[in-house]
Amino acid sequence: MKKYIAVGIMVMFLTVCAKRKVVETPVPPPPPEVPQEEVKEEVPERPPLVLETIHFDFDKYDIRPGDAEILKKNAEILKLYPEVNVIIEGHTCDIGTEEYNMGLGERRAKAARDYLIKLGIDPKRLSIISYGETRLLDPNNKPINRRAEFKVK
Repeated sequence: MKKYIAVGIMVMFLTVCAKRKVVETPVPPPPPEVPQEEVKEEVPERPPLVLETIHFDFDKYDIRPGDAEILKKNAEILKLYPEVNVIIEGHTCDIGTEEYNMGLGERRAKAARDYLIKLGIDPKRLSIISYGETRLLDPNNKPINRRAEFKVK
């Protein structure tokens, strides 16, 4: 009899277990993707590529203090534009011979180039040319013609 009771209990147990339903809990869907803003690398805006002219005293090619400051500004701009090459043009007024003025214009252009090199500009980026007295800005204003100009190649 104990055997029948044990079998009965097992049958009831199996019946109860068989009637149980396994309830599956649904997996919630993942949250919707929020579009992320594109991360753009901050590139500082470069100032315009404007290189200022420097001037010289009569029959001189040494860099004056005020013109040294201009060259420092020019160097800082050139550092922001490493892909740019520059031609430095040496000019004179019309006092003296044409031959002498061509040499003086060249010395002025070299002085400006050498100063920029000392400020960290790669010499390969700088070339010089002398125009002497051939490109006067104003024949009546001699000091304005004693200059070095910087032209982007």
